[in-house]
Amino acid sequence: MNKIQPYLFLILLGFMVAGLFYPFIGIAAIICMLAPVMVAPFKGRYWCGNFCPRGSFYDTVLAKFSPQKPIPLFLRSTKFRVLILALIMLAFAVQLYYAWGSLAAVGMVFVRLIIITTLIGVILGLIYHQRTWCSFCPMGSMASWLSPKASKIIVAPSCVGCKKCAKVCPSDLKPYTAKGSPDGFYSSDCIKCSRCINICPKQSLSFGD
Repeated sequence: MNKIQPYLFLILLGFMVAGLFYPFIGIAAIICMLAPVMVAPFKGRYWCGNFCPRGSFYDTVLAKFSPQKPIPLFLRSTKFRVLILALIMLAFAVQLYYAWGSLAAVGMVFVRLIIITTLIGVILGLIYHQRTWCSFCPMGSMASWLSPKASKIIVAPSCVGCKKCAKVCPSDLKPYTAKGSPDGFYSSDCIKCSRCINICPKQSLSFGD
């Protein structure tokens, strides 16, 4: 996690408020929609864990109120993620079709999309884990599918299974389960925030190639 990540949520809040009064600002959202997908082939879901303003909001603000319950497995399933991706892209395309020709109207499509999906994420975060939305976020899902298979976390034999890595993981992953595995721990949903590595009391975790 980089040093600015905890403060990036201010961009999200500013965007949503300003977008309601100046809709054309909404078009800027395309940056955060394309960036995670473009970064994924090279660094996996690094954008999600280090530069996503909404991820920053969930980790910095929502985490204080979330019960941090396990994310339901069906929300991570490929079928569910494809369904959400299809539904959101369809709704997005239809709205753009009717808004086309007006910069303000097109911008408002982006503003509505960000506000609605953020609210859905807040509700889920108050029920389960603060990053529940991220487990099936359309852009995050595409980034996950494009992540390099070589991306992994090495778990050294010195791991004592204290599970601290799992407790701090924003994606509700469990790196300690790969102790003793020569292949290490791999999940295309790892957002490369380094929290697990930083908190390990035995310094048993490290990113692999």
